[in-house]
Amino acid sequence: MGLVLVSHSEQLVAGLGAIVAQFGGSEVPVALAGGTEDGRIGTTAPRIESAIRSVLADGAEGAVVLLDFGSALLSLEVALEMLEPEDRARVRVSDAPLVEGAFLAGVQASTGASLDDVAEAARGWQSLPKVPEA
Repeated sequence: MGLVLVSHSEQLVAGLGAIVAQFGGSEVPVALAGGTEDGRIGTTAPRIESAIRSVLADGAEGAVVLLDFGSALLSLEVALEMLEPEDRARVRVSDAPLVEGAFLAGVQASTGASLDDVAEAARGWQSLPKVPEA
């Protein structure tokens, strides 16, 4: 399984991609769709479509897409419409937070888990403690 990380910031997904590679291993294909083609903050459907296609073409059985907020969802919806139905069927979109979801999905993907299991793992983000115990 592969991951597609979508953000308004190219730098954010580059750093997150490095984290996923560190913990998920290099065998998990990760494609980045951050920022716009001209280096601005934002998202574009063609960039997202290209990232999804690169993961699927890289031999992954499927792709889990994680995104940050707002117009990233609108761009993703357009990108998904650009895919052939057989490719679209191999994509799952996660509603998990981008950072936590990508980390958990990457670790799960490294175990050889199924597309649905990787997508489900991303939803386990609430199990990651972030507040110190009192």
